[in-house]
Amino acid sequence: MVFLVIALFGWGSLGIVTAPAQSGGRPRTVTQPPTGSAEQEFPSPNAGRSTPPNVRRGSPLDIAQVIERFTENESLLLREFANYIYRQEVRMQTIGFDDRPTGEFYRLSEVSFTESGQRREEVKRFPPSTLQGLQITPADLEDFGTTKPFAITRENAPLYNIEYVTRERLDELDTYVFDVRPKRVPKFEHGGKRFFAGRVWVDTQDLMVVKTAGRTLPEDRNNKFPRFESYRENIDGRFWFPTYVYADDTLEFPNQSIRIRLEIRYTNYRRFQTDVKVLD
Repeated sequence: MVFLVIALFGWGSLGIVTAPAQSGGRPRTVTQPPTGSAEQEFPSPNAGRSTPPNVRRGSPLDIAQVIERFTENESLLLREFANYIYRQEVRMQTIGFDDRPTGEFYRLSEVSFTESGQRREEVKRFPPSTLQGLQITPADLEDFGTTKPFAITRENAPLYNIEYVTRERLDELDTYVFDVRPKRVPKFEHGGKRFFAGRVWVDTQDLMVVKTAGRTLPEDRNNKFPRFESYRENIDGRFWFPTYVYADDTLEFPNQSIRIRLEIRYTNYRRFQTDVKVLD
């Protein structure tokens, strides 16, 4: 039995877990923080620029324009993400009936660059897996890599139905909330194209995605994906990158059900090089 894990989006949550704050960022929690929590200001890439038309507070919302802006920014973030090095910590556990771990997969690595500018991953700690009933494949390790969080890019947006839901306060941020589903879900293939289905929260000021929650498609009878939740933080005062991913879900296979718990943390972001600008 093979279980393929799509990383970086974030994973469905049961309980409260706080992610460590990045420099210039703030901690994120899986559940909504109490009302009235202290606010902290962050510099915006649009600071000093006029607010985009039709998205000002109290003005009519141009949904098509917001979608165009945030998908374009996802494309730019994807390019910029390739210019950063960071530490990645993956911990997956199988969970028993007593809510205790029965096995664990753990991998700690540093994602950096060679002298020639090629991206590389240096594994710091990778003990043998003790997962019960699940196997992590080499392809899964690649999926823990570098580009999966930015699914709804300008290039991929035509493949999705994107529906505006509401406006919501998320921590100290005002956000636009969108439901996202692929227009067509292909048959599952190893190494095939994967899609995000769920909900995204877009900051009303920066027009960048700050939170995602949902699942990855397609699946088949032996390859299941948990519901997930992912939070981003403001890095270098400009870019919203993923810092914490969490899942606690039961995977239904033909002959058994397996509960898993997953955490992925991205820390110590440092810029390597970039010439990307963010659209206002």
